[in-house]
Amino acid sequence: MDLETRRHTGMLLQLAVLFCCSYGAIGKDSCDGPLVSSLPQSSFRSSSQLSNSHGPGFAKVNRRDGAGGWAPVESNKYQWLEVDLGVRTEITAVATQGRYGSSDWVSSFLLMFSDTGRNWKQYRQEDSIGAFTGNSNADSVVQFKLQQPVFARFLRLLPLDWNPNGRIGLRLEAYGCPYSKSASSGPESHMVVSLGSLLDDLHWHHVAIERVSGRVNFTVDKSTQQIQVPAELSPFEINEISFGGVQCHGTQMVLSRRNFHGCLENLLWNEVNVNDLAKQHQKVSITGNVTFTCAEPVSVPVTFAGAQSFLQLPGAALQQRDAGGGGVALVAVGVAISLQFRTWNRAGLLLTFDLQQQVGSLWLYLSETRVRLQIHKAGRILLDAVTGFGLNDGQWHSVDLTARRGRLTITVDKEESSTAHASPSFPVVSGNNLFFGGCPDSKNNQECRNPFNVFQGCMRHIHVDNNAVDLIKVQQMLIGNYSDLQIDMCGIIDRCSPSHCEHGGRCTQSWSTFHCNCSNTGYSGATCHSSVYEQSCEVYKHKGNTTGLYYIDVDGSGLIKPQLIYCNMTDKTWMVIQHNNTELTKLKASSGINQHLAYFNYSADAEQLGAIITQAEHCEQEVVYHCRKSRLLNTPDGSPFTWWVGRTDEPQTYWGGAVPGSQQCGCGLQGNCIDSDHYCNCDADRKEWAADSGLLIHKENLPVRWVVVGDIQRPESEAAYRVSPLRCHGDKNFWNAAFFNKETSYLHFPTFHGELSADISFLFKTTASSGVFLENLGIKDFIRVELSSPMEVVFSFDVGNGPFEVRVETGGMALNDNRWHRVRAERNVKEASLCVDAFPGATQKAPADGHIHLQLNSQLFVGGTASRMKGFLGCIRSLQLNGRTLDLEERAKITPGVSPGCPGHCSSYGHLCQNQARCVERYNGFSCDCGLSAYAGPFCQREVSAYFKPGTSVQYTFKEPYELTRNTSTQSQSSSIYSDLTLRGENVSFSFRTTQSPALLLYICSYYREYLAVLLNRNGYLDVKYKLQNSRDAEVFRTSIRNLANGQLHRVSIRRISETVSVQIDQHRREDFNLTSDTEFNAIKSVVLGKVQESGELDPEIARLNSLGFSGCLSVVQFNSITPLKAALLYPNTNPVIVTGPLAESTCGSSSPANPYPAETTHPLSDHSGTLGTGEPIVNAIKSDSALIGGVIAVVIFVILSALAIMVRFLYRRKETFHSQEPKSIKPEADSPEYPFHSEPTSQNVLSENQKEYFI
Repeated sequence: MDLETRRHTGMLLQLAVLFCCSYGAIGKDSCDGPLVSSLPQSSFRSSSQLSNSHGPGFAKVNRRDGAGGWAPVESNKYQWLEVDLGVRTEITAVATQGRYGSSDWVSSFLLMFSDTGRNWKQYRQEDSIGAFTGNSNADSVVQFKLQQPVFARFLRLLPLDWNPNGRIGLRLEAYGCPYSKSASSGPESHMVVSLGSLLDDLHWHHVAIERVSGRVNFTVDKSTQQIQVPAELSPFEINEISFGGVQCHGTQMVLSRRNFHGCLENLLWNEVNVNDLAKQHQKVSITGNVTFTCAEPVSVPVTFAGAQSFLQLPGAALQQRDAGGGGVALVAVGVAISLQFRTWNRAGLLLTFDLQQQVGSLWLYLSETRVRLQIHKAGRILLDAVTGFGLNDGQWHSVDLTARRGRLTITVDKEESSTAHASPSFPVVSGNNLFFGGCPDSKNNQECRNPFNVFQGCMRHIHVDNNAVDLIKVQQMLIGNYSDLQIDMCGIIDRCSPSHCEHGGRCTQSWSTFHCNCSNTGYSGATCHSSVYEQSCEVYKHKGNTTGLYYIDVDGSGLIKPQLIYCNMTDKTWMVIQHNNTELTKLKASSGINQHLAYFNYSADAEQLGAIITQAEHCEQEVVYHCRKSRLLNTPDGSPFTWWVGRTDEPQTYWGGAVPGSQQCGCGLQGNCIDSDHYCNCDADRKEWAADSGLLIHKENLPVRWVVVGDIQRPESEAAYRVSPLRCHGDKNFWNAAFFNKETSYLHFPTFHGELSADISFLFKTTASSGVFLENLGIKDFIRVELSSPMEVVFSFDVGNGPFEVRVETGGMALNDNRWHRVRAERNVKEASLCVDAFPGATQKAPADGHIHLQLNSQLFVGGTASRMKGFLGCIRSLQLNGRTLDLEERAKITPGVSPGCPGHCSSYGHLCQNQARCVERYNGFSCDCGLSAYAGPFCQREVSAYFKPGTSVQYTFKEPYELTRNTSTQSQSSSIYSDLTLRGENVSFSFRTTQSPALLLYICSYYREYLAVLLNRNGYLDVKYKLQNSRDAEVFRTSIRNLANGQLHRVSIRRISETVSVQIDQHRREDFNLTSDTEFNAIKSVVLGKVQESGELDPEIARLNSLGFSGCLSVVQFNSITPLKAALLYPNTNPVIVTGPLAESTCGSSSPANPYPAETTHPLSDHSGTLGTGEPIVNAIKSDSALIGGVIAVVIFVILSALAIMVRFLYRRKETFHSQEPKSIKPEADSPEYPFHSEPTSQNVLSENQKEYFI
């Protein structure tokens, strides 16, 4: 095939093809032939043999030669059996058998492989399991099919456990087929290339890149990752490919600084084998020293795997000849030691030895990823040197230590920049022994001490006195000593490739484990699996949160990222998603422009928007079109001039208030358009301003992504449009519930797939003492969550390492109290955790190097179990598995013994209703009735406050039950008329903030000139003044708290029961007083806040204070069941309240910040030229003229001057009176419900509040 004529696209190929290799096998469909049975005895080696008849050559499955198999001299973990297959072979399975006719067998073992008989590599299964399960007797054959084939010449088996009543005994077989260095790849649209990580272990690796259309599959050995190719990178034609390096042609940029050094085979470009072309010198140029044989380098590494690992070698100091003293002698003059290491740990001992002449001890160790050398003596540091950086990256690093003639040098990676020098004043000469990695565990060991961490990693190329150390002789115990070492292999594992850290978590690792840094991801947990944010505004609301900006993660632990959303917590919980153009935009006729196109970019991306809309119970988006000689939909029969496109990418030809496909506006659907011949007001095509507006409520079409406006090309055409933010309320997932009324009832769903990460969350309530919430089984694996007792929840599972349980106990608090309780269980490759409500959670670590894949195959049972355990009685709600909500209600509708929904939410959420509010049950949730509270808001927690000026007055008047006549003949008749309105006690509470003293805060009077007044005297003390008997003077009760006119917010509570009056201010001690006059407060007339307007019959002192008025803040005012300030501010049209002077709701009574979103500003309709009443919208016109600009500038200048004047006046008045910052007046909605206050002050009627606050 002509390589040069093949042209394919893909820039990624040019970047990656430098390191390409692939391989294959002949007869892949039947690669399972026996490989060992036909080998001669010379192909077998072992660590030792019990006798000639127990030699390794007899270790063939189902053979009885010799003693029936191999057995070593001693049964310990240092024994091994090795097989040389003669050539590199593809190995697909292994089988083991015990020694014939004996009690000798191996019950678990490790499998190693190599191409050279040196530098062994451990085979690990897909779950990173290294150990294989062996035999349980001497006769049966146990076969393991390898999950990934091995390509090697040598196999080595290391026994780990054996029959405790016998010894190690083994027969072995391997299955596979000959290895081929020729292979073909897929169809022409595929391109195969290579890439890798930690591939410098002198073993063959298969790395490929396959491009299919716009996707690229990256494969490194067993791991594959799919990547979408950016559109800007395609197309890209490849004219030349270089392997092993890049040639420069003119100014061509070199992609790699260093050419490849090593072996490549099966270089495949689609069907073309580049190796074969290069050998034949066909259309391939070769530069440099390239051969077509691969000399396998020999390297013997050693692995320090555990806390007891160490390597002891005899010391050897640098020596030189000394001719003094009448002879020639060798004298030790220094040290020369070098080694290479690789590790993931930040710290660990590399080398230590005692110096001669008792100078001290030398330690060479890793400290915070750097190499540090210290010499100690008697606790003192004689020398300290450090060099290198970031040496825990898993790569090989060299360390050279030399000391001679008073100069000590440490060099890392042969680089001058990583060299440290020292000049010790004493000789640095090694003692009798060198210790690498750690020290022997012996109490009598005085020669080796390790105050640092042990080294966990690999070493190789150890040189002492410039002589290489033969580690095979160490393994054979011919030199030195060692413990817990794996010689002739490097057991390093890259636990971050592939990374188990989810959602962008950063993976770091040590020798034995990995860690995920979840900072700034929005997720938490050992693998960054669980979202730290809630899935909707509804959930935040039911945690007690109020209106504000919140991060919403609509799919929990799923792939959709969290998004900042505005939550408007009113009677409904609205999620408000803003876009880039919510203002009214004006369009005028312009030559050459036939259409106007507007795009809307939302604060959430398309995937987030789709999930939010799907999850919500209701979504809406208001669209407004103002028109003058600009038709909208061209009804009834014409083609629409204007249309919009939603998330389905299909044009929509209906407007707000109408239904899809109708080509109508809201007025057409309701039959009230200004012209009955058209279905939109604007389609009448009149010269006067008109408008069509309404809500788009069909979720499948929302949100509005772009709008096309068409009828703007005529000279007289003018239009303006506005698309409001998207608003959604409700959470179908949060309230999705099912009630299980039989222990044998259950719901079943498809198999749960959570192989590596699984999270389960739900709410439950029950009166039963135990029951299984859910269960899913596999062949051996399972996962289960259950209520094991009234005070314990258990999360159990098995992924192949045996049953595993995580338990949370509630410390004596029962969970079967028929209230909602939240459960969250998570299992990942590192740990399992369980949380129940706010009780302390429980976490169990996963076993090191155990199975990690959860493999289930049965249906998921909810509320019951397939294993005949006790089912669940009660309610389960909002059940989510890996962020996906199971629709319990739909499944419950068709399942006997289970009913959809579950009422009774106030028992769990009623505490959220604050300040005497009443919890009201709903099918999906609850609401708070604020009728008896002076507060407002969804939980009745928002202070209703107002700033009063000297002339401001709020008077709440009670009805007269019987009209009082002037000619009443007897006093007894009058007494009988008002006897039903007599009060023998009252509760008064309010908050205030002012700098004015004296001041009248509150005044309550009766038709009999009786009154209660609360005031501040000139010294800032609070006085409570009662006059309940006309024949006696008023009684004044003065509190002891001074200086209340200090501008701070103070809370006052006054309570009278008969003659006892109690007053409490803020958190101070309550003060009690006694009335000496009458205790009956007869015929209440009114409650007045601020200035009393009917001042003719006031007490002289009260009248003097009243003349000053009140400047300051009053908040949450309540008199018995009456809340006069709330009635005046929120429902003035439905209550007997009179407001005099300026009054606006303020935040002065609250210490919390104001809402982050201001109320939406609406614009009146008027003509730019100055004509009023035409209905034209005032907007930022897209096309305007200079006269308009000049007018706007003039208005701006006037506004600035007016503002300056107001500011000067304000600053002048601020010197005399306290003034708090306040927002604009909040007017009640036109559709606000009535506020049913009654005139009787003891009325207990409930306020049915349905406050609407739209912040868009």
